[in-house]
Amino acid sequence: MASHEHDNNEIKVPVADPNDPYAVPAAMPSSADKAVRSFDPDAFAMPSRRQDDWRFTPVERIKEFFTAFEPSCATEVSLGAAGGGSAPAQNAVLRKTTTEDEDAGIVSQPSDRASAVQWVSAHNNTYVLELSGQWDIPAVLRITGKSLAPDALHIVIKTADYSHGDIIIEHQGDAKLAEGLEIITGKGSHICVVSVQEWSDASKHVGSHRIRVGEGAVLRHCVVTLGGDVVRLRMDQDFAGPGSELNMLGIYFVDPGQHIEHRTMVVHNEPECKSRVIYKGALEGKDAHSTWVGNALIQPSAPGTDSYELNRNLVLVPGAVADSEPNLEIENGNIIGAGHASSVGRFDDEELFYLQSRGVPETEARKLVVRGFFGELIDEIGIPAISSHLMDAVNRRLENTENNSYPQDTSQDLNKE
Repeated sequence: MASHEHDNNEIKVPVADPNDPYAVPAAMPSSADKAVRSFDPDAFAMPSRRQDDWRFTPVERIKEFFTAFEPSCATEVSLGAAGGGSAPAQNAVLRKTTTEDEDAGIVSQPSDRASAVQWVSAHNNTYVLELSGQWDIPAVLRITGKSLAPDALHIVIKTADYSHGDIIIEHQGDAKLAEGLEIITGKGSHICVVSVQEWSDASKHVGSHRIRVGEGAVLRHCVVTLGGDVVRLRMDQDFAGPGSELNMLGIYFVDPGQHIEHRTMVVHNEPECKSRVIYKGALEGKDAHSTWVGNALIQPSAPGTDSYELNRNLVLVPGAVADSEPNLEIENGNIIGAGHASSVGRFDDEELFYLQSRGVPETEARKLVVRGFFGELIDEIGIPAISSHLMDAVNRRLENTENNSYPQDTSQDLNKE
């Protein structure tokens, strides 16, 4: 009898219905449940280092982006094609509009104060790029800064169902830019979007990428950050239907005094979707600072998920700091796999020893290791014009680093260890 009473008092853990994941509340709320999302800046507290989302960010250096402002509109936006010339008119149409456009603000709402301020400030400085069909030469959206007066810009990239092609977004010049980017890919499409940040040393860029991958679509989203005093990019992504695939690739090279920050949030909300997030960075010089925070959330509505995220950082010269934080939340046990990894370190001593033992000078050996560190990821971007440009940029950085690399006596001590 006592045993029978014990059975009746057994604690039962609620199980969510995959068809209605919030019909039965989860025992612990997920980050998606807790996160504030709003187009109103006042819905968010003023950023400070005490807040988790801003604890790695030098907020005092980007405080102009925390209160709505009148944009300078000095940043030029133009559409072309890789190698020069115009993008094919039958495939790509760019129009200027406002944030009240029916295609703007449909992916998701801003997830932090800077993104909400950008939305409000860029009301009359919004562009929509629509792409359809198949285009063999990458379309290039050039964003050129002409002033260090604060500016705000909102861009929507919308691709049609079953479209195929590559889009390159080039950021260059002098700018203090609050930028919002929405990417909506059509059903069954195969799209690559590459965002390249090669700003001047005095530029600041606070950006929000909000991404929705269409049903059965494949999106390769690449971020390359090679310049700017402070660059902080946040990527929020979800899926519009089952059977989709997302690859997020990131490359960054941080110079002395620069702060480069990337934050990814992949939300698996549909069945049988796959995501891969791979970011790699190199840091050189005193006070070079990088931050990568990778978040992945697998919701109860996403059985069959396959997810992985990786961040690796290579410190070239003492005095640099790399923060790396992977986070994974799993609310569904019926998945293929989920994992993450991160590392921060200097050169692989075994690789250096191997090269030097075969007569390669130490300086050249270090260059080969760094090129190998980035090479595979650069090739994976899959756009020849971008790949060659990035490898040239890495080589230039290595030439600049050569005279500032580890002192010879320090390297010898490391090899002895």
